Amino acid sequence: MSSTDEPAHEPPFDVIDSEGEAKPFSNKEGGIDEDGVYRGPDRRSSPTKLFSKFTFFGGRRRTGGRRPGENREVFVDRYPLWTWIMLTVFVVLNLLDAHFTLIYLQRGGEEANPVAVQLLNAGMGSFIGVKAFGVGLGTVVFCILNNFRNARIGVVLALTFYQLLLCYHMLLYFGKWGNVIS
Repeated sequence: MSSTDEPAHEPPFDVIDSEGEAKPFSNKEGGIDEDGVYRGPDRRSSPTKLFSKFTFFGGRRRTGGRRPGENREVFVDRYPLWTWIMLTVFVVLNLLDAHFTLIYLQRGGEEANPVAVQLLNAGMGSFIGVKAFGVGLGTVVFCILNNFRNARIGVVLALTFYQLLLCYHMLLYFGKWGNVIS
């Protein structure tokens, strides 16, 4: 009990006004809403964080938010199966790109990407390490932002690009395109 003489109240946690009348909290503070349903005060002092202890382990929320209207573009604790499938395909396509790039270079081809050329000049380990780090970082970002429309568009564009790139590598590998010594 506080130093004021306000008694402890049971739900719906009425507020005693200056005349001693009990009144429910406003919707902002919690209390009873228009439908007569108790809505407690919002316990959060800030919006949901991008990273939390539930980002990779635990957590319960797979879709949507806590309130009506919070169904799109929210962070969730658990990710749907389609997200894992899409991101796994993204990683596999990137690994295949690195693999076929190295085969193409061993056969006498030239790398068209100037950043990759610099990494290859530093060594094969640098090329693979930086590519793996970049792909891993992009995969984590896409995973966390999977409920955001622009991130989903980014995943689809990246998958489309890497599928076309894999087709190009296959054409080079089987000698259907380019003049690389086999």
